[in-house]
Amino acid sequence: MLSIGSVVMGVSDVPRAAAFWTAALGYVPREKTKDDWVVLTPPQGSSGVQLALGLSRTPLQEHPRVHLDLYADDAAAQTAEVERLVSLGARRVDWADYPEDPDFVVLADTEGNLFCVIDTSRG
Repeated sequence: MLSIGSVVMGVSDVPRAAAFWTAALGYVPREKTKDDWVVLTPPQGSSGVQLALGLSRTPLQEHPRVHLDLYADDAAAQTAEVERLVSLGARRVDWADYPEDPDFVVLADTEGNLFCVIDTSRG
């Protein structure tokens, strides 16, 4: 049986992306960050999927086929996390495809990669 070991994201500046995602998730580099690659892991004693960041020269997709969903326990936690992520360098995305009363907020990381913060209390 297979399992997901890492989610890999292409970025244009690996050290900058690594700094954002380590602060955002509390993850740590598995090895020293290189200019073209790093694997971030949950802190010791925690579980979770690794996040690998690899140097990419391809353009961003306006509507990427794959993205990260980050879970918050409720609306208050979602709001607090969105604000924290924005303070780390993420930006809010004016998402044209929001449904009425969405349970998610779309953000872009420091590289422009889109991700969502989900209020899991609503689902």
